Amino acid sequence: MKKIKLLTIILGIILITMVAFFGVYVPVQNRMEDKVKDYEYAMDLKGGRNIRLAVDTSVDTVIKDADGNEVTDADNLSDEELAAQGYTKEETPYNSEDVLNEDNYKKSKEIIEERLKALGVDNYVTKLDRASGDILVEIPENDSTDNIVSNIGTTGKFEIVDSQTQEVLMDNNDIKRVRVMYGSNSTGTTAGTTVYLEIEFNKDGTNKLRDISNTYVEANTTNETNTTNTTDEANQTNATENTESTDNTTSDGTNSEEETTKEITMKIDDEEIMTTSFDETIETGKLQLSIGSATTDSSTLQNYVNQASSMAVVLDNGNIPIKYTVEENEYILSDVTQDELNIVLYVMIGLVAIALIVLIIRYRTEGLVNAFAYVGLASLFVLLLRYANVIISIESIFGIAVVLILNYIFVNKLLSKLKKEENVDKAVISVAFKETYKEFFIKIIPICIAVITFCFIAWESISSFGMVMFWGIALIALYNITITNLLIRIKESKGGKKKDGRKQAKND
Repeated sequence: MKKIKLLTIILGIILITMVAFFGVYVPVQNRMEDKVKDYEYAMDLKGGRNIRLAVDTSVDTVIKDADGNEVTDADNLSDEELAAQGYTKEETPYNSEDVLNEDNYKKSKEIIEERLKALGVDNYVTKLDRASGDILVEIPENDSTDNIVSNIGTTGKFEIVDSQTQEVLMDNNDIKRVRVMYGSNSTGTTAGTTVYLEIEFNKDGTNKLRDISNTYVEANTTNETNTTNTTDEANQTNATENTESTDNTTSDGTNSEEETTKEITMKIDDEEIMTTSFDETIETGKLQLSIGSATTDSSTLQNYVNQASSMAVVLDNGNIPIKYTVEENEYILSDVTQDELNIVLYVMIGLVAIALIVLIIRYRTEGLVNAFAYVGLASLFVLLLRYANVIISIESIFGIAVVLILNYIFVNKLLSKLKKEENVDKAVISVAFKETYKEFFIKIIPICIAVITFCFIAWESISSFGMVMFWGIALIALYNITITNLLIRIKESKGGKKKDGRKQAKND
């Protein structure tokens, strides 16, 4: 039974080491892909993205007729053709002189920072040019960087307007929060999961939404009643004249219901998102907008979630008072090359190998067992850093080295206590572990306090070091009391009998 346990532990450590340092490759579309999660690197190792948001100096061109109404189908007409039809062209700057001030520059920078936090970007740098209003943003380079850039440059202007009069009924000031929600439908042709964007309004917004929905419901109810009466009269007249009639069609051939239905249009940055009408008065102060349609495809669903999440981030943090354009979007290489990282890795592996050889020479069989256990801890540690989403920076690499040194100190203390004992049994091993744990962790209490503090610091270089140390110390405590303890017990249970036999023979 002990041989089976020993063999299982040995095979487990070998497997973890292979996975940690070589990966797990499976065929995907005629290529081999490593399924082990990669490390997440900080800007000082992976590089970053520099984005310059410049104040938009362009103008909005609006064409109006002689009565001052906007003409939407005259964009292709020349100036002579516009003048011939009595149209005038008005050019209005997107950013008026009134909004171009330092207070709005600062507010824009604050909103961009809130969006970055909502998007999960912890390590970022924002700089404001107070003279021009331009904002420089530095963020790490990863798979979501392009999506982040598109979100931070969006104004986020939200409006609910009357579809006919274009009167603004509600805006960003009425929003309390925006969330992404899910709903499932297991019946019908639209079976699957639906993604919703839920807009929850504040107290004033809730009152506005209730009044607006109530007014529009009453107006549509009245219109439907009038339409029905008009249609009935038209049908009776047409029947008397023995002419062909159509439901919902008046005597002049128009659809009264289409003409009189009151609808609202939702806009984001002046782009229409949806147009709808109210079926009932909304008392809850919440609007749920479906993003896409119900689906069972995971990639399509994730795409809808990403769209909804982007809209939620933009709307949940208010609209930027100034319209910006992305003037620069450059990838900045890291000062640390891959070759330099490889050198650091090889040096660390070499030092660990030398330290383990010293352990084996000094403690012989016990040293060999603990050296094997040490390799298992190191392999499990690097896997843990990947799946715990710890950001790897230059400082955190130093933290990894500190964790390996601390574990070596722990193992050396433990073996030193066991070496002093003539007969090592379970009781002696238990006492040795308790004393080693007590001495070791009492001495590193100041380190533990500092590590926990570092984890909550917003500066990524310090927080990444803190997270590496936190997971490392936790792993030292758990791994040695389980795996290392078990290996020593199995080894000593075999060697102990020989020692007792030799001791008994000597006494005889």
